[in-house]
Amino acid sequence: MTGLMPPEWAPQDWLWIGFPHLTEEWPGWLEPAQEQMAAFANAVAESGQEVRLLVRDAANEARAASLVSGKVTLERRTYGDIWLRDTGPLIVADGAGRSARRFGFNGWGGKYLMPGDQEIGAELARDAGLALEASPMILEGGAVDGDGTGLVATTEQCLLNPNRNPDMDRGEIETELHRMLGYDRVLWLGDGLINDHTDGHVDNLARFVAPNRLVVPEATGADDPNAAIYEDAKRRAEAFGVDIATIPSPGLIVRDGTIEPASYVNFAITTNLVVVPTFGSPHDEAGVAAIAELFPDRATIGLPGDAVLAGGGGFHCASQQMPSA
Repeated sequence: MTGLMPPEWAPQDWLWIGFPHLTEEWPGWLEPAQEQMAAFANAVAESGQEVRLLVRDAANEARAASLVSGKVTLERRTYGDIWLRDTGPLIVADGAGRSARRFGFNGWGGKYLMPGDQEIGAELARDAGLALEASPMILEGGAVDGDGTGLVATTEQCLLNPNRNPDMDRGEIETELHRMLGYDRVLWLGDGLINDHTDGHVDNLARFVAPNRLVVPEATGADDPNAAIYEDAKRRAEAFGVDIATIPSPGLIVRDGTIEPASYVNFAITTNLVVVPTFGSPHDEAGVAAIAELFPDRATIGLPGDAVLAGGGGFHCASQQMPSA
């Protein structure tokens, strides 16, 4: 058995989170982004789950220490971007235990490659005592979302993008997803959100919340920029035989004249808590409430994530779980 990635709602031993440190990645937003990421770490730690917050250097560690509670463990590591969903290890499990997988990483199609980001996944796996298997295929963790039964969702915009694996076709990508992560059925959605720097990661568009049950946003106004994208994702999933749950979209969110890829779907599922990013949208309360209904077995909270989004991602993007053995 090759092993299979457990679904995110399975019990977790700990959660890795990246702490912002680059002013150029958050121009004018670094301090509030740090505060929002610390609030995320604190919430998960206070829920009873171990949190390992990665910090870059002494100054970054001191800033983090001033914001987090004593329940959060700080680990100094070399990394560039904080998006550990994409650069961290992907953990699979079989009857014998856990092991780690790492794919090739090229800075989201050659756009944002920084020192440490190609190595941090293997480093975290090694220090966790996990055997590691690597694949040359370019893949970020946020590009795939599985339901624990072998079904995975992804987007054509990302995995079939020529800036990732131009020499691999759809069938070859599916074969490698099965070999490395145990996925034997692939739900291909179309485009991701407008202006998503990741070329349409699925974790900003649609997420599994139970076996064969996918949550997809729906437009909240005539000016919602992603209305057609949501509808296309819903049609494709229904045609595949997947059960659909819908939640409100944040609607049109603009920063400095540019449409932001804001999404409540970028929630992080932890053992006891679901954390949903909010954006100062009039739909925030309804979005959090709708997600809470999908997870009756654990608490759900909304936390401000607008400053984090200024750097190109959200709480899910910045975290990676260690599934329990």
